[in-house]
Amino acid sequence: MLTSVAEKPLEPVYLLTGGDRPKVRRALSRLRARFDAESVERLSAETVSGEEAVAACNALGLFGGDRGRLVVVENVERWKAEDVAAVEAYLSEPAPGSVLALVAEEKLRGPKLAQAVSGAGQLLAYEAPKPRDLPAWVRERLQSAGVQADQGAAQALVEIVGDDLAALSTEADKIADWSQGQEVTRREVEQLAVPASEAAAWAITDAWGDRDLPRALAACESDLHQGGEPFLVAVRLASQVALVRSVQSLAAEGMSVKEMARRLRKRHEFPVRKALGHAENYSPDELDAAVVRLAALDEALKGASRLSGELELERALTELIPTSAGTPA
Repeated sequence: MLTSVAEKPLEPVYLLTGGDRPKVRRALSRLRARFDAESVERLSAETVSGEEAVAACNALGLFGGDRGRLVVVENVERWKAEDVAAVEAYLSEPAPGSVLALVAEEKLRGPKLAQAVSGAGQLLAYEAPKPRDLPAWVRERLQSAGVQADQGAAQALVEIVGDDLAALSTEADKIADWSQGQEVTRREVEQLAVPASEAAAWAITDAWGDRDLPRALAACESDLHQGGEPFLVAVRLASQVALVRSVQSLAAEGMSVKEMARRLRKRHEFPVRKALGHAENYSPDELDAAVVRLAALDEALKGASRLSGELELERALTELIPTSAGTPA
């Protein structure tokens, strides 16, 4: 079983479920940090069967690094009985050195997958908090980032941002980055937090950076439903892609986050830190291709296409966030 200094041994399989998506993503990030980047494969149950996921785990001998191999399969609630059966059979004798992380966006179709995982690995359920518990959730999120925040600060963040956990998590991270460990009160939150409508708009770029196409399309639909303009969404995407490309290049030069923020003339380190996380999910070639695709989207939105702006935007998102088995993690 894989292990390293001061770390618990890894289980051969994990099943991550629940509506608290920020906690699910953080759990995945911690898991991915235990592996070499080239030894992580990210798949989707929308396009990959249970047998194919098992085959990816068994490919350790060819592609695994010194620290083993991680195979992440998202949307496993879409799998059918034969897919679950393939995983169940694999877990009776999992490949040494391989870890299989199964992520369910919605409720599973039945108990069999959870039962198979519980017998061989670990179930991680992150249930979304009830509305009345959101301030406590925010306070916990801030404290986990090293910020001392009173109840008034947490309540203010919920009042300004709303009940979207992804948006709350993003704003909490921004405030934590700004605070540098100092105590945060309602006053600071009111000055820094972005209102719900603006936070929802930026959710699209966050989903792009995380390589999460379903979340990007859902955020896009939500933004457009609230009166958002396709052109403004495209501008934000282009701006984020440009920032990610710059950060990726500066990181290759060995610059620290603080040095990057100074070079890029950012008032705070938070956007640079977030862009650096996004840069880990895209290769330089993919970012170059994204610039070209967004230029084509800009031209289409300015009248070069007969299609609606909404459709052009959705088509561009689908191409900007490929979901093939070769998607880098």
